[in-house]
Amino acid sequence: MEKWGKRIGYGIGDLGCNLVFSTMASYLMVFYTDVFGITAAAAGTMMLVTKFIDALTDTGMGLIVDRTHTRWGQGRPYFLFGAVPFALFTFLTFYIPNVGDTGKLIWAYITYFLLCTAYTVVNIPLNTIVPRLTSDIHERNCLVSTGMICAMLGTAIVMSVTAPLVEYFGQGNEAKGYLITMTVYGILAMLIFFVTFASTKEVVPPSVAREHTTLKDDLKALTGQSWIFFLVNLLYFSLYVVRSTTVIYYFKYNLEKTEWLTLVGLLGILSGLPMPLILPALEKKFSKRMLMMASILIYIAGDLLIFFGKNSAFCLLTGLVITGLGIYGIFGITFAIQPDVIDYSEYEKNASISGLIAAFQGFFVKGGMGLTSAVIGYILKAGGYVANAEQTPQALKYIEVSFIWIPIGLCIAIAAVMYFYKLDGMREEMNVALEQRRKENLAA
Repeated sequence: MEKWGKRIGYGIGDLGCNLVFSTMASYLMVFYTDVFGITAAAAGTMMLVTKFIDALTDTGMGLIVDRTHTRWGQGRPYFLFGAVPFALFTFLTFYIPNVGDTGKLIWAYITYFLLCTAYTVVNIPLNTIVPRLTSDIHERNCLVSTGMICAMLGTAIVMSVTAPLVEYFGQGNEAKGYLITMTVYGILAMLIFFVTFASTKEVVPPSVAREHTTLKDDLKALTGQSWIFFLVNLLYFSLYVVRSTTVIYYFKYNLEKTEWLTLVGLLGILSGLPMPLILPALEKKFSKRMLMMASILIYIAGDLLIFFGKNSAFCLLTGLVITGLGIYGIFGITFAIQPDVIDYSEYEKNASISGLIAAFQGFFVKGGMGLTSAVIGYILKAGGYVANAEQTPQALKYIEVSFIWIPIGLCIAIAAVMYFYKLDGMREEMNVALEQRRKENLAA
């Protein structure tokens, strides 16, 4: 029971993050344009600007975590101290002040930046502490899988109940509905972070202290395996954005099955649930690289089934389930290799830089998502796509390329990068060496 308490306590931290993160990803733009009252161009520019600032705050937070040494550990204090600001800035982001158009735009910039910063304060530590919670590889895999399940549940909650809650709380007043709904999400997230703090304990110390190092020293401690990890994150989240963005276009215009969109959305989330449940058992028997290659093949098989079976409801639904299994298999392995990459920097470079690795991971994730969104927009524009109209054959072809063939290309790119991942065969050797260093540090 103690193990499951720790697993659930750690995992629900991802649920707390996703209650707000998924809402920002899905609803914030429409809130700004249709409710808050700023133009789409102004909202888009603001989000683009904050992405660059986000990259700096991610890096800064990673450096802070690496240099944090308290009786509570390196990462856990930020769940406690970051929870209240996270809830507060969630509320303020969805609060609409009566200050005129210019004042509202300034308010949007400030509150969105503060919310992104608050998210960074709790999320970067959440992504760093797995190697500090246990040195047992199977238990690490279980923690990562529990986090995956909770993240997916958070997304499912947001996608299924946000709109009804806005309607229920607003009673025709969307501004009020959004404010109350997001206040509820913020408070729930705050309470969840308190539970994560109370349910976890950092018992594995770094093998080396890093209080007096510079950013240049930390950058030198990044290994080739770190860059493989960053590239896989960039490619996976590019795949995720392409899939999530273009599936609506493909089913609405190419297949003319608009009535399926709700089912498609649910299948996209729920079909992936088995993967985090079975991955820990599979990781006992197979290498992470092999499981990544298998997940990629599963996704490609599902994608091709959708393409060739487009006239069959059975083939379409089965293909959606298969691609869901594949994409969440890729997701699970992407996060499962992070603790190994962190340990490898300690092993190879004698450097504890878990925070910096998590920061660079966040940078590549956000960069991949932002860049891919822009590319998809350019591709649709080049094909002559016109919103809510009958599409030309060229536009339909470009949508098909975006939904079917670009994801297959990204899968092949992930496989090519993972070919150079070598830590599966070094796990035992790293464990022995790092444990010896920790004993020597304690004895010193």
